[in-house]
Amino acid sequence: MLWMATVVSNVGTWMHSVGAAWLMTSLAASPIMVALVQAATSLPVLFVGLPAGALADIVDRRQLLLWTQGWMLVTAAALGVVTLVGGTTPRALLTLSFALGWGAAMNAPAWQAIVPELVPRSELSAAVALNGVGVNMARAVGPALGGLLIATMGTGAVFLLNAASFLGVMVVLYRWQRPPSASPLPPEHVLGAMRAGMRYVRYAPALDAVLMRVGSFILCGTALWALLPLVAQQALGLSAIGYGVLLGCLGLGAIAGAVLLPSIRQRVALNILVAGATGLFAVATLSLAYGQHVVLLSAAMMAGGVAWMVLMSTFNVAVQTAVPAWVRARALAVYTLVFQGGMAAGSAVWGVIATHLGIPMALLGAALGLLVGLIAMGRYRLQSAEGVDLTPSLHVHEPVVVRQPHPEDGPVLVLVEYRIAPEHTHEFVRAMRAVCRVRRRDGAIRWGLFGDTADLGRYMETFVVASWAEHMRQHERMTVMDREVQNRASAFHIGEAPPVVSHFVSA
Repeated sequence: MLWMATVVSNVGTWMHSVGAAWLMTSLAASPIMVALVQAATSLPVLFVGLPAGALADIVDRRQLLLWTQGWMLVTAAALGVVTLVGGTTPRALLTLSFALGWGAAMNAPAWQAIVPELVPRSELSAAVALNGVGVNMARAVGPALGGLLIATMGTGAVFLLNAASFLGVMVVLYRWQRPPSASPLPPEHVLGAMRAGMRYVRYAPALDAVLMRVGSFILCGTALWALLPLVAQQALGLSAIGYGVLLGCLGLGAIAGAVLLPSIRQRVALNILVAGATGLFAVATLSLAYGQHVVLLSAAMMAGGVAWMVLMSTFNVAVQTAVPAWVRARALAVYTLVFQGGMAAGSAVWGVIATHLGIPMALLGAALGLLVGLIAMGRYRLQSAEGVDLTPSLHVHEPVVVRQPHPEDGPVLVLVEYRIAPEHTHEFVRAMRAVCRVRRRDGAIRWGLFGDTADLGRYMETFVVASWAEHMRQHERMTVMDREVQNRASAFHIGEAPPVVSHFVSA
């Protein structure tokens, strides 16, 4: 039900996108103004992306989604009414596009994070691909339908239809009985949750690799989307319907990519798949720069749609499977921040370049940038999710306390004492580097490993956590994979008893 409602809503969104870009060409036909429509829609994620991810991890995601869908309904309706009465100016269009983008930025992390709540982990890749199919079905239908409705009813009516499309999603969300999540700990504060999310990103190499690959691609890949309406109108002389058809070809190609993706993934290594799709999208961008035949350009757009679908699905699944549930929405928020921020910056940059050097040169530069970025990102390899268990391990015993500290007491100093054979010192220190990443990623604000000068076999691991509640959250956040990292380090301990753990609360 969520999927079907989303397809309808996405059809409305694509109709709206076509209408906004086309309306700007009649209000101010300069390349930079048309590109700024895309930038205004993408820019809000720079301001609210991370807070939205933090909120989605600490509040009821269903309630948050209902509020954001309602906001987008009101904003789209306001733009429709203003356009119908003839009051839309370039500034008003950009302002309301920014407001609509604000709602989409608040909505995105929670929406993506609920997918693993609806399907088992083994079906996550298929579910993400199915969402991509829905998006691109809408991309195939929405632009063409939007162009037709613009020609017959006007852009104001298209904006109002988009507003109505949010109602279906709200009804389905309202009926969804999401199981409540219970924790004995108090909920995180938004600022603290944001800091925890950024700390996790900093110390998660698998997630960093995805973000670097996404950023390098989207900064240049966005040129095709930003400059397509100008190519359609100025270079090809097409109407709104023709522009919608070109966008529809991108959507049809994306659907084909979703159908082919499962079999391709079985035969092609992950990083080779991403490299090939990036190269194919660069060819589609180059074709848009110099192609003059509509049929050939339509075929190139379909090929670009295949590449886009392969890349977007692969990147999204890589993020979803690289992080545990407690930080999923925050990781997706950072992913969206990189993606939409790259879209906004890239749209503005390629719009300026097109204004001064011409549209073909801008698209040529973007295509070359895609290939150069691919070479530069060779060191950031995506990791397969196979064999990675990020479920909570729940193996850490509760600390022994005489007096239960208040959740906000802190900072908390934790000491772990090891006995290590001198001949295994280097291997132990190497294993503890991985433990350091786990501690810092899950909540430690400082970490250290110290050797006793009076006893060469005695080592002390120390780490500091901001509060007692945050340390208890560390226990909840430990995954099966984290336990394996800790076990590899603890295997060097030669004492008769396990390593001694002590807790100290700031006095």
